[in-house]
Amino acid sequence: MATNQERLCEYMEKNGLDGFFLAKRENVRYISGFTGADSYLFVTKEKGYFLTDPRYTEQAGQECPDFEIYVWRKPGKTLGEAVQVLGEKHGVRRIGFESDGMNYGQFLEFGRSVKAELIPTTDVIEKMRSIKTPQEIQYQRVACDISCRAFERLLKDIRVGVTEKELAAKLSLYMVLEGSDTQPYGNILISGARTSLLHGIPSEKAVEYGDFVLMDFGCQYHGYMSDMTRTVIVGKPDAKQREVYDLEKQMVEGSLAKMKAGVPLRDVYKESIKPIENTEYLPYHYTGIGHGIGLFVHEMPFMSPTSDTVLEAGNVRTIEPGIYIPNWGGVRIEDQILITEDGYENMISTTHDLIEL
Repeated sequence: MATNQERLCEYMEKNGLDGFFLAKRENVRYISGFTGADSYLFVTKEKGYFLTDPRYTEQAGQECPDFEIYVWRKPGKTLGEAVQVLGEKHGVRRIGFESDGMNYGQFLEFGRSVKAELIPTTDVIEKMRSIKTPQEIQYQRVACDISCRAFERLLKDIRVGVTEKELAAKLSLYMVLEGSDTQPYGNILISGARTSLLHGIPSEKAVEYGDFVLMDFGCQYHGYMSDMTRTVIVGKPDAKQREVYDLEKQMVEGSLAKMKAGVPLRDVYKESIKPIENTEYLPYHYTGIGHGIGLFVHEMPFMSPTSDTVLEAGNVRTIEPGIYIPNWGGVRIEDQILITEDGYENMISTTHDLIEL
């Protein structure tokens, strides 16, 4: 099987490129194996260069044996000048670059320093990343298991009077204690009427009796991410809370039943809204009901009413339709699944049933 660097070189050959510059952290990691930050790759047909500064040379030497380390950060020197030196060495004339991975200042500096033609590209590495290898899938299974165990630990801490911030901090701690990488990303943990905020930030609000508590969270394992959401209730649900939760559960489970290789994403979306089509809750759903996930939490392709992308075996993605009613609250259930030829594997083992605390 070709290495990720070799696959990039194959893309370059097909598209008439003799150099490729990568700046996005997840893509640098995918091609080189480097787990740190503030570094870049410059790949030619003959050789790959790891562009960094003295803070990371030892780490890069350990993690990127197939790349020559080039220290570009020197007084009076620029990144573009480094690419020009290396490109000239290999006779590079056309360099592809990630159009969404370079800021305007960098683009202007490259225009001044690099003599080769600069060719903007979009989602080259992201498309490679959309089909996961067996090793990537296993890392994500472990990350999901860690998240599920952390969730079970947190349930004993959710009670009247505890703040959202305190619960969010404990959730992050539990994931690290259960074995995740020590780089947790921003978790959502909100309660009561605030659960209608799709990406609400944990606050000083204390949990009250009768509150929904919505947790959208995940961790990393060897850099690969999990993402799950569960909504629990402190006390007993009233009639409307029970109705909304049951509809949400139907939305998720109907979507899952539709998912397998060969199915267009828009068809999954259509399935997701069937339980609420003839109800008062249809205006309160969000059309973005899922995304790919891997080295980054929100990867392509995204699931929406207009997406014509077709599910492929080896995709790992989330499914997360929800109902969000302003000033009342919301409910979201989110699973992370592996697409197979004849269906899916759910990496999240936690129940869809409403948990009453």
